[in-house]
Amino acid sequence: MTKSSSSLAAGLSYRDAGVDIDAGDALVERIKPLAKKTMREGVLAGIGGFGALFEVPKRYREPVLVAGTDGVGTKLRLAFEWNCHGTIGQDLVAMSVNDILVQGAEPLFFLDYFACGQLTIDTAASVIGGIAKGCEIAGCALIGGETAEMPGMYPPGEYDLAGFAVGAVEKSKIINGSRICAGDIVLAIASSGAHSNGYSLVRKIIERAGAKPDDDLDGRPLIEVVMAPTEIYVKPLLKLMSEIDIKGLAHITGGGIVDNVPRVLPENMQAVIQRDTWVLPALFRWLQTQGNVADAEMVRVFNCGIGMVLIVAPELASTAIKSLAAQGLKVWVAGEVRERPSGEAQTLVI
Repeated sequence: MTKSSSSLAAGLSYRDAGVDIDAGDALVERIKPLAKKTMREGVLAGIGGFGALFEVPKRYREPVLVAGTDGVGTKLRLAFEWNCHGTIGQDLVAMSVNDILVQGAEPLFFLDYFACGQLTIDTAASVIGGIAKGCEIAGCALIGGETAEMPGMYPPGEYDLAGFAVGAVEKSKIINGSRICAGDIVLAIASSGAHSNGYSLVRKIIERAGAKPDDDLDGRPLIEVVMAPTEIYVKPLLKLMSEIDIKGLAHITGGGIVDNVPRVLPENMQAVIQRDTWVLPALFRWLQTQGNVADAEMVRVFNCGIGMVLIVAPELASTAIKSLAAQGLKVWVAGEVRERPSGEAQTLVI
């Protein structure tokens, strides 16, 4: 994945420029078995070539490809400061696969981009190991990527990440929210924490509170709670999609509850979510208290314990809850859809 040695000028080489070619080769050898564990139907050629090849499974009659790309934001800063790199890779996968999932897509394959100033094998292997784990959880193949060593571009110990997911959905089964109507039920699926959004404010609150990674938060070290990997909802929701009709799905990312739910609602519809239907998790209570964050700002910045929102017909709500609970997810009825009064927001948290 790292560029091979080549002459620059006057006898200089990549090594003179600060690129560790041996480290790159060693990393590739550590990545290959991790990627191999994620292989699935459709992979024709993966890591090692100039491009990866994937064949859309023949069980799709009218496949529509759905693509998504994302990063993990300033959560990376805490990973650097706290030397906590093992979960960042799962965050990266989760942000993209959850995004394409909400349109009904099954994630098929994933590619990553890892850039640093100087390659540290253990750190890179830890991050990419997390990416491979995330792909396993999501059932998609890690078929390629780029590891770029760029001396002078990044401070020592720091790196940047981006991820790219491609999935497929039958054209007739695309979920776009167009059929949502008044009376439909809003279901909330629990998050595993702050996921990968709002970390600029999280870091500011940690700094203001003078908090340390090993501080206790509800019986767990702060670092464990804050750096908990983003939940991957792919397999439970794909199973549910095969069982019932889901009218709308919203991945609660940047913009929190109030800005993400409207992305799947028709213009004339409004989701009314009741605050008393779920308990704010300990992390968010701590953030709100330590940062003196207003309720309205909390639901605009954070997921507040809700990682995914489903909208279904009333008669299907119980089936959805039972199916997801049987797969280990916590789900509750959070509200309902109503006709949208003129001039009001599309999502109200009351």
